[in-house]
Amino acid sequence: MAEQRKPLSEVLPPLILGTATFNHQYHPDPTHMPYTDIVGRALDHNILGFDTSPYYGPSEILLGDALRKLTPPPPREGYFLITKAGRIAGDQFDYSPSWIRYSVCRSLERLGTPYLDLVYTHDVEFVSPQEVLAAVTELRNLRDQGLIRYVGISGYPVDTLASLAEMILRETGEPLDAVLSYNHFCVQNSKLGEQGLLNRFQEAGVECVLNASMLGMGLLTTRGIDNSPMALWHPAPSELRQSCHHLATIAQEEGETLEEVSIRWALENWARIGSPFGTKNVPHSDQGVGTLGARMGVSVMGVSSVAELEETWSLWSSVAGLAGEPEQQAAQKAKIARIVKEKMWPSLGQWKDYAWESGGPSFVNARTTMGAVPRDEVSERWGLVRNVMDTAKI
Repeated sequence: MAEQRKPLSEVLPPLILGTATFNHQYHPDPTHMPYTDIVGRALDHNILGFDTSPYYGPSEILLGDALRKLTPPPPREGYFLITKAGRIAGDQFDYSPSWIRYSVCRSLERLGTPYLDLVYTHDVEFVSPQEVLAAVTELRNLRDQGLIRYVGISGYPVDTLASLAEMILRETGEPLDAVLSYNHFCVQNSKLGEQGLLNRFQEAGVECVLNASMLGMGLLTTRGIDNSPMALWHPAPSELRQSCHHLATIAQEEGETLEEVSIRWALENWARIGSPFGTKNVPHSDQGVGTLGARMGVSVMGVSSVAELEETWSLWSSVAGLAGEPEQQAAQKAKIARIVKEKMWPSLGQWKDYAWESGGPSFVNARTTMGAVPRDEVSERWGLVRNVMDTAKI
């Protein structure tokens, strides 16, 4: 498979459904979410990419269950599966080759697939560059065996992502296929769009840079983070939470919701600014999307209901030129740009582009034994925990 791979930009869908919301952090009981309906409706809208992680609680299991339940079942080549490896818990990381291999094999089984389209190392800022390099190398080994198609890294601090992309190219001579950034291209923080940073990704040869968390993991919502299930774990300080919550009033005064302003602004601008690192699978309509050029920046959306999916799809269709009259869409685009630039950014003040600490020298990894693979059905089926006379299957 590795020898016949096209560049990721030629196969990556332009809009990805993120399933971090299929998780106890966002829902008291994710098994009672309409997750099958969400996945089915996404496919109906030609949203063909799905992003998950073993760190997201039951997300992989629920996504796999949804794909199996759909009738008729979608062909495997008809959708794009993305997961991650390396993060076990909030304070536990294992980037050893043994664990990375085990994690990928477990994901294959949970998702019911013979291969994964893209796998990221999860939240790279919490481990050393040497550990990231070892994990990426193992993912590429799995790619060469046909279990993975593309390899990338994910994380929060954008400077760290750029530094690691540079290091991986320097040490291996091969650039990353993808970098996933979250919470750094939204109304509150747009650092990912700075040209100097994008130049670094380009020089590191990164093929695609994806943008996630357009609502700041719940910060940019009408109810506010403190009135949501995310209140207990969200890393934003109280002052930032309050500042973002005030943006809902600004949106309301303009006849909009904070969610619509935030999603439309992020989709619209990343489609353009992220286009050098975007997909060539650009949708076309009578109006077309010629202003975006040959590529379109890829966004990851997270929803907890079919209604939220429909709202985001409607906004993305407008941005992509698939719906609405051009004059009306141009007017709405200008209105959203004015609200954000003239009202929301001044209101945020010092909290505009604020980034909380993630990883760094103060973090202590609670996992002390690296590469300890459990002796379970997954490891036995894949021959990952062996007796002296055993031969590994992969």
